[in-house]
Amino acid sequence: MMLAGLLTAAPAGVRAEDAPQSCEVPAYLLTTESMLPKVADAVKNGHPLDIFVVGSRSSTINTSEASAYPARLQAALKEKLPLIAINLSVEIQSKKTAEEVAASLVKLVEEKKPTLVVWQTGTVDAMRSIDPDDFRAAVDEGVAALQNAGADVVLMNMQYSPRTETMISVPPYLDNMRVVAQQHDVPLFDRFAIMHQWNDAGDFDLFSAFHGIELAKRVHDCLGRALSKFVIDAAHLGPAQQN
Repeated sequence: MMLAGLLTAAPAGVRAEDAPQSCEVPAYLLTTESMLPKVADAVKNGHPLDIFVVGSRSSTINTSEASAYPARLQAALKEKLPLIAINLSVEIQSKKTAEEVAASLVKLVEEKKPTLVVWQTGTVDAMRSIDPDDFRAAVDEGVAALQNAGADVVLMNMQYSPRTETMISVPPYLDNMRVVAQQHDVPLFDRFAIMHQWNDAGDFDLFSAFHGIELAKRVHDCLGRALSKFVIDAAHLGPAQQN
């Protein structure tokens, strides 16, 4: 089973699981010392917040785009920032390594001119066993290009899958994303650790070989809401800017 497809497909005949008790995220997993100054300026000045998600297959849910985490992020931000226009677009870079995506980021950002870019990466590199140093260099190049183009950046790492832990060596890629995030002072949304926490807490059973569409929708909804809180906190938007 491919990690990227963990929560994207819905096999026929799979019954929806009972709703989880919660999908809360420990505060330490949503805390970052890095800031999103351009997001903060846009919101405080009443300007539209234009978000561009650069992702892969795990940014989507088959036949249910409105339920995938980018759309849930947009919905959660609209709820928290009702006076601000929240515009979101998604660019799916399926089966591409960080190096391949980084080469196209400048052109993509020039076309979209986003306030914030959420760059989800790492899965394809881990699956292909790309040299971790080459991966780090590619992410470093991509983040630098996004910042030079005038956008705030949030890095997002890969999904957690207990079924692929013995098949794919993930830690080197997680570690290198942290290094790049620290070097460029950009927030890292630790999707891997958050999903690991949910699995360990029993909120979601991510070990099952079959993942129904309802499970995917719930996980994506929780990720979108967690990411909205992460963005708002990193932008230091207080109660005065919310609701």
